[in-house]
Amino acid sequence: RQPERAVVVTLAMAAEPPPPLEPYPLPTFHEEGFTEKFLRKTRENPLVPLGCLCTVGILAYGLICFKKGNTRRSQLMMRARVIAQGFTLAALLGGMVATAVKSRQ
Repeated sequence: RQPERAVVVTLAMAAEPPPPLEPYPLPTFHEEGFTEKFLRKTRENPLVPLGCLCTVGILAYGLICFKKGNTRRSQLMMRARVIAQGFTLAALLGGMVATAVKSRQ
């Protein structure tokens, strides 16, 4: 009877060769135009465009009053414009916070 031999098998010898790497197709994204993006963003946070429209309207009315010589009304409109800009900025920041909280969930 012959003595048994110890057979040493390494991991490299035991494993089969790895499968060839197949490239995965890259995901395709829809190109979003300006109008589509504007409408999507407006639906997400409608207060920002509303604040912008209010700001522009107040500014235009203030400039008209200034041109007509009604300085008191013009000054009032310039102060109202600052308030409208503050509202727009608050709406923008609020929308950003809401989006960040929504993406974490």
